[in-house]
Amino acid sequence: MDVFIARQPIFDRRLRTFGYELLFRGGLENFFPGIDGDTASSSVLSNSFLSIGLDQLTGNKRAFVNFTRNLLLKQVPCLFPSKLLYSEILEDVEPDAELVAAVRQMATKGYQFALDDFVLREGIKPLIQYATIIKIDFRQTSPAQAKALIACYAGQRVRFLAEKVETYDEFAQALDSGFSLFQGDFFSQPETIKERSIVPSKVRMIEIIREVSRDDADIDKLETLIKTDLSLSYSLLRYMNSAFFRRPVKINSIKRAILFLGLIEVRKLVMLIATAKLAESKPGELIRLSIMRARLCEVMGQIDGYTGDSSELFLLGLFSLLDAILDRRMDRIVEQLPLSDEIKRALVQGEGRQGCYLKLIRCYEKGLWDSCPDIGSECRPLRMSTEQYTNAIGWADAFTY
Repeated sequence: MDVFIARQPIFDRRLRTFGYELLFRGGLENFFPGIDGDTASSSVLSNSFLSIGLDQLTGNKRAFVNFTRNLLLKQVPCLFPSKLLYSEILEDVEPDAELVAAVRQMATKGYQFALDDFVLREGIKPLIQYATIIKIDFRQTSPAQAKALIACYAGQRVRFLAEKVETYDEFAQALDSGFSLFQGDFFSQPETIKERSIVPSKVRMIEIIREVSRDDADIDKLETLIKTDLSLSYSLLRYMNSAFFRRPVKINSIKRAILFLGLIEVRKLVMLIATAKLAESKPGELIRLSIMRARLCEVMGQIDGYTGDSSELFLLGLFSLLDAILDRRMDRIVEQLPLSDEIKRALVQGEGRQGCYLKLIRCYEKGLWDSCPDIGSECRPLRMSTEQYTNAIGWADAFTY
């Protein structure tokens, strides 16, 4: 059976990444059918799903994982490290005495629980005392209802998480309602409908991106360009010497970094760093997602037999969130950049062969795996593996953490 895993970020009130909800194809029941205390050992898990590593999937942040009633009764959460795990109890789980007893036993061992799609109903109170997070569907709950519910538990250890927050206006409403954690696509959307002017420091980064994208760029020009910006030079050398690469000898000069990577790779890296600088006032998750998409678009091209310049596919993913980073319309942004017509069409209209790559990646990010084959069929043959996805996570985390 194919294993599909994706992660969705959860933010605190300051838009720092608190953790990730991990999405699985078919749920954990499909991973461990008929699991029991004899066979569900850490070695079995490490040879299947856990071989990926929970810490690699979440960058050592908290993981939110849905568990069914059956898996909770068998105390499957205890197979995961308690310091990283929030066990989500689904809304359709019956909170009877047997389940509450299992949750109580795990809670005494340090395991934490979140109640998913919470609705206050008869019999749920015994579970609330063991929950540290209550997740509310923001689209199904009015601000007044949310405020009233949160007020009922004021002073208790429980925190409220707003799910399905899709715009920054909704994020502001959720903040005002008293939520302390937030989940949804709002962070990857432009903050306002009205275009913002670009501040001078960001104009400089756009100029660097434009210059480094030119076909006639050479090593000496690149070195001079990078050296003109101290933060860019520092970020490049820091990245080149990160633990992700495990280099035996340090790269201590811009020229050496360029020669080590080669012109095409260093060009991509400079554009990556410059894009990250553009996103400094935004949630860190936004640039992480951009970098993951850049890596995955290259992978899609390799799978699909793409014969063009792979760096264009890298840019396709990297720039796919520029509208959210700059709070400007995408068609206005791409006018300023030397991109091919195909890449511009993919970014603005989501059309063409390259647009298909972005559609597939977005489906994967949301855990909509059943939609992936239909979208991917336009780019025969096209699919993405968990290994490719987790490699992209590692690559993005090495750059941003």
